[in-house]
Amino acid sequence: MNMIPYGRQSISPADIDAVSECLWSGWLTTGPAVQEFEEAFARRVGAKHAVAVCNATAALHLAMLAAEIGPGDRVITSPNTFLSSANCAAFVGATPDFADIDPVSYTLCPKSLEASWQDDVKAVVAVDYAGQTADMPAIADVVRRRGAVVIEDACHATGGRFEHNGKTYSVGGHPWADMTVFSFHPVKTMTTGEGGMLVTDNDVYANRARSLRSHGMTRDPQSFSGLGDDGPEERGPWYYEMHDLGFNYRITDLQCAIGLSQLTRLDEFTEKRRRLVKQYNDGLADVPAIETPRLRNSNDADLTSWHLYTVQIDFESLGVSRTELMRSLADAGIGSQVLYIPVHLQPWYRRQYGYTTGKCPAAEALYTRSLSLPLFPELAESEQDHIIDTTLQLCTPPRTAAHR
Repeated sequence: MNMIPYGRQSISPADIDAVSECLWSGWLTTGPAVQEFEEAFARRVGAKHAVAVCNATAALHLAMLAAEIGPGDRVITSPNTFLSSANCAAFVGATPDFADIDPVSYTLCPKSLEASWQDDVKAVVAVDYAGQTADMPAIADVVRRRGAVVIEDACHATGGRFEHNGKTYSVGGHPWADMTVFSFHPVKTMTTGEGGMLVTDNDVYANRARSLRSHGMTRDPQSFSGLGDDGPEERGPWYYEMHDLGFNYRITDLQCAIGLSQLTRLDEFTEKRRRLVKQYNDGLADVPAIETPRLRNSNDADLTSWHLYTVQIDFESLGVSRTELMRSLADAGIGSQVLYIPVHLQPWYRRQYGYTTGKCPAAEALYTRSLSLPLFPELAESEQDHIIDTTLQLCTPPRTAAHR
C-alpha cells in the first residue's frame, strides 16, 4: 500500500515548463524572475514591497535585522510553532520569550501577550497556525500601544484572508503587521522548492532586508559612500560597496519561476484545502474522542487558507498512546504528524533561558493531544474516505459488555 503523506506539493506541467524556460533563458540564480515573482506576490497580497529569500527562516531573521532588534531586546512569540519563529530573535542576540495560545485557534492569545509583557519587549512574532490567522487587530493594539514592532509569521497562511468589522483583509496586505513572512516549503500552500518572502509597506524595512539578503552590499551609485584617499580611484560598472554585514539569503530564478507558476494556482489550492477540511470535519464530527479544528471567527470559513488539518484526540479515553495510534495509521498507509512541540520546552531554550513546563499551559495541553492528518490539494476523495474511515475505526472505543 502506498503511504499517504501528511503533506505534499502539487507540481503541474506548467510548473515544469516554467523551470525549463528558465533553464533555457540563461538565468539560473538571482535574475529577472526574482523581481517578477516579488512584484506578482506583492500585488497578490496587497503589499508595497516583497523581498524573496532562500527560506522563511531567513525572512524572519531579516525581519529582526530590518527592525533593528538586538541584544537587550525581548521578542515574544507563540510556543505553538516551528523553531524559526523564536530562533530568529536569538540569531540577533535578543531574548526569545513566549505568551500562551488561544485554545480555539491555537494562535497567540492577545490577553496572554499583554499579561506577559515586559518593558524590554521590542517586537512580537504573531504566528498563524494551520492557516488560521492570529487575531492581528487585537495583537497590534497590545503591541503598538507600547511602541514595539509587529511581525506576522504567515508561513501557514499563504493565500488566506480574514474578516474584521465587516471588511475582508488579505494576509500580508492588512494594516496590523509591520512585516509579514511567508514560506514556500514543499508542504506549504504553494512552493518554490524551498523559499520564503518578506512583505511590508515600510520602505526602510524593505530596503534593509533587500540589502542584507545579499551580503549587505549595493551597486547603486546613489548609495555609495564618500571614500577617503585610500579608497578605489575608479567606480566602474564592476564597483560595489558593502555597507552592512549581510548574508547570502538569495533565492534563484529557477525557484521563482516555479513560484510564478504556482501563484497562478493559489486560489485553486486554497479552495481545495477548504473543501477537504469541511469533509474531514463532517466525517469526524460525531467522535467523542476527537475535537476537530475550530475557527475563532466563523466569518472566516470561506477565507482561511488551511495548511494543516490538526485534531485534538483524547488518547487516554481510547486507551492508546499517540505513538501507537500513529503506528496503526501508518499500518493502514496513512501518514500523520505532530505539530508542534512547544518551543520553550526544547532543551536549548530550557538551558539558555530557564523555561519550564507550566509557562504556557494551553500550548502544552494542545501538544499532548494534537495530531495532524493528511491535507494537500491532490488528496483524492477515495484517499480521504480511507483516512476518515480508518480514523473512525481507531478512535471509537469498543463498547463494553455492560453497554451491549
